[in-house]
Amino acid sequence: MNRVKNFSLLRWISLALIISAVLLLVVELIAFSRLRSGFALGTTIANVPVGGLTLDEAADRLTQAYSLPVELHYNDAVIQVKPAALGFTLDLNAIITAADQKRSSTPFWSAFWNYIFNRFPSSQDIPLVATIDETALQDYLQNEIALRYDQPAQAYSPIPGGVNFVQGKTGTKLNLERSVTLVGMALRSPTSRVVNLTVDKIASSKPSLENLKVLLRQIIDVSKFSGVTEIYLLDLQTEQEMQLAYQDGKILDPNIAFSAASTIKVPVMVSSFKRTGKPVTSDFTKLVEEMVETSSNTAPDTLMKLVIDPNIGPLGVTSDMKALGLNDTFLGGMFYVGAPLLVATKTPANQRTDINTSPDSYSQTTPADMASLLDDIYECAETGGGTFAAVFSGQITQNDCQSMITYLIRNEQPGLLRGGLPDGTQIAHKHGWTDNADQTINVLADAGIIYSPGGNYILAVYTQSDQQIIWDNGNLLLANLSRAVYNYFNLASQ
Repeated sequence: MNRVKNFSLLRWISLALIISAVLLLVVELIAFSRLRSGFALGTTIANVPVGGLTLDEAADRLTQAYSLPVELHYNDAVIQVKPAALGFTLDLNAIITAADQKRSSTPFWSAFWNYIFNRFPSSQDIPLVATIDETALQDYLQNEIALRYDQPAQAYSPIPGGVNFVQGKTGTKLNLERSVTLVGMALRSPTSRVVNLTVDKIASSKPSLENLKVLLRQIIDVSKFSGVTEIYLLDLQTEQEMQLAYQDGKILDPNIAFSAASTIKVPVMVSSFKRTGKPVTSDFTKLVEEMVETSSNTAPDTLMKLVIDPNIGPLGVTSDMKALGLNDTFLGGMFYVGAPLLVATKTPANQRTDINTSPDSYSQTTPADMASLLDDIYECAETGGGTFAAVFSGQITQNDCQSMITYLIRNEQPGLLRGGLPDGTQIAHKHGWTDNADQTINVLADAGIIYSPGGNYILAVYTQSDQQIIWDNGNLLLANLSRAVYNYFNLASQ
C-alpha cells in the first residue's frame, strides 16, 4: 500500500515538473519573441547603441543622433550648422534594412537556445550609410565661414618722416582642404560633433613699392631739400623696378638728365674691360683700382688712352653705352681740366623741356641708365650671361665682371648710400659729386648693388640743386633714402 502511494506521489511530482517546464518554456519563448523583435544587447548601428530597441525605435534614435547640429569653431567664433546645410544625407532606409537582415540571419530556434543558455552573440555594429556632397560642404565653408570670418593681413606701413615701417596685423585664412576633412569626420560621428576649424595665420604682408615711394617722398620732405631728386630701384630677385623723380612736393616724370660726375667711371671701367686683353695686365689693374676705389680723375684718362683710343677714348665709352641701350649716358671728353669737348651729345633725357638740371655737357646719365649698367655687371658676374654676353660676346668675361664687382666693393666711401646701411652690409657702388670752381656742390649721386639678407637690389640716387648742396645735409639725405630701401627689403630685421 505504501509503495502505491509513493509511486503516485512521484508521478504527480514529475507531472508538475513537466508542466512547470512547459510553462517556463512558454514564458521564455514569449520573452524571447519580444526580445527577438528588437536588436540584441550590445548592437550598434552607425556607432549608435540600439540594443533592445525595435526597428522603429532604432530608426528614431539614428535620426536624432545624426540630425544634431555640427558646431564649428573659427577661433573664438562658434557656429552651429544643420547637417543638411553641409551636404550631409543619412540613408536611413538602407541602414535599417541592413541591420534587420543581420539581426534576422540567425535561425529562430538556434537563437532561442543561445538565449536560454545565456550564450549571447558578440556585439554587432552596422556601418553608417550616408553621403556628403563635398561641393556643397566646400561652398558653405567658403561662402558662410571664410568670407565672414577670414581677416586679411594688414601690410607694413611707412612711419611718416622716418626710415622704418610699422608692422601690420597678422591675418587669418580658413584652411579649406583640412577643414572639409574635419567637418566630414564630424558629420559621420554621432557624438563628436564639435569641429575646431583649421585656420592658418597670414603674416603681415610686405609693403608695396608704392608704399616705399610714399616713405621716400616723406624723407625728402623732412630733409627740406628743394632740389631735384631721382631714385631708381631694381629688385634683383623679381626684376621689379621703382622710379621716383621728386622736387618740392611735386612728382616729376623720371629719366631726368643729370651730370654723371664720377659715376661715369663705371661706364669707363666696362669699356676698358671690353677692349683690354685677357688676362689683364698689372698696369691695367692698378689704373682701374685708382679710378674706382680712390676716384682718381687721372687714372680714367690714362686708361682710355691705353686701351680705347689715345685721342677719342671718351667717344668709345659713349659708343659702348649706346650698344647696351643706354642712350642717356655719354662721356664727351677727358677728365683733365681744360680737356676739349669732343662732341656735343643730345639724348632723350637732355632734350626734355619740362625739367632742366643744367647737366654737364661732358658727361651725363640717368639713374635708370646707371642702374641698368650695374644690373648688366651683376648678371654677368653671377651667370656669365645677360646683356654683355649678347652685345659684347666673348669680349667681357664672367671673371671680368666679378673683378668689376670687387673694385666697386672696395670703394669704401663711408657716407651716402653706404652710410645708411648696417655695418657689414656689402655694397658695390660708385659715388660722385660736382666740384665747382668755388668748391661748392650742386650734384650729389651714388649708385650701387646692395647685398642684403632680405634680397639683393640695385639703388641709384641722383640729386641736383641750383643752390649749394651742403655736404652734411646731402649726405644724410642719401643715407636715409638708402636706409629706408634697406628696411623695405629686410623688414624682419628692423
